[in-house]
Amino acid sequence: MPSDLNQKIYVAGHRGMVGSAIVRNLQAKGYTNIVTRTHAELDLTNQAAVKAFFEQGKLDQVYLAAARVGGIHANNTFPAEFIYQNLMMEANVIHQAFSSGVKKLLFLGSSCIYPKLAPQPMSEDALLMGKLEPTNEPYAIAKIAGIKMCESFNRQYGQSHGVDYRSVMPTNLYGPGDNYHLENSHVIPALIRRFHEAKVTNSSEVIIWGTGTPKREFLYVDDMAAASVFVMNIDKSTYDQHTEPMQSHINVGFGSDVTISELANAVGQAVGYQGKIGFDATKPDGAPRKWMDSSKLNQLGWTPEIHLPLGLIKAYDSFLMMQR
Repeated sequence: MPSDLNQKIYVAGHRGMVGSAIVRNLQAKGYTNIVTRTHAELDLTNQAAVKAFFEQGKLDQVYLAAARVGGIHANNTFPAEFIYQNLMMEANVIHQAFSSGVKKLLFLGSSCIYPKLAPQPMSEDALLMGKLEPTNEPYAIAKIAGIKMCESFNRQYGQSHGVDYRSVMPTNLYGPGDNYHLENSHVIPALIRRFHEAKVTNSSEVIIWGTGTPKREFLYVDDMAAASVFVMNIDKSTYDQHTEPMQSHINVGFGSDVTISELANAVGQAVGYQGKIGFDATKPDGAPRKWMDSSKLNQLGWTPEIHLPLGLIKAYDSFLMMQR
């Protein structure tokens, strides 16, 4: 960890689930010069505005956690916005970071960069080895472009300008700051909301879509933040030993997965729901498994701390605070 806790660090997307967790982590470590901007203060799709911000900022590090995100419904409904806005944010921030002399940048991607039928667990070398999941392909393409932008700046300007831009790919995240919208939320916030409402209304049963047999991996967002700060501050020679110039991204996962049935029972327990949990096998299951190979990150010395039962209790506490 660098000794200079006064480095000027810009966290793009600080109001989002991951960005806010990164700010919490940096503050807990004693960093005192964290820069943030709301969307109203800085539109990252506006090239001129981003240019002016970076020229005035004199920044040392950038965490690029800003993104247009959403579930399957949102990705299917707004594919043009998803690819345009994410491409513009990445292009503007990465290019202007370089132009203003920022040497260190961390780009946050997504597990959806990997092919729909990638071998499990999905390792970093699965990138670009097959077709993407059609429902979120525009978002995935934008995230792949962000990885390749970082790599391209490293390849062209690493030696001459000391550029060191890195990328991390998180598995499914959950925790404080999550989106609990009925249509646009992911599986854990959706289940928390459903079980909470069933508990409040005293419903005797909650029916979950599908058979409950698909397996998914989940990582608490504060663990993701800790991994991000860890990866940002790994010594460059060590980072280079574990990556390649054109395959430099690193997976961040929990290391194991659970069935949707196991997840539903765990969420029900965290919420305190006493009723029955059923499954509607006539509804689609989705991919049978999505599991990240995080062995590279583990070899570098990082492992997660918050296991699912505790993480779900923390996530439910956060949900209750949002209801007040």
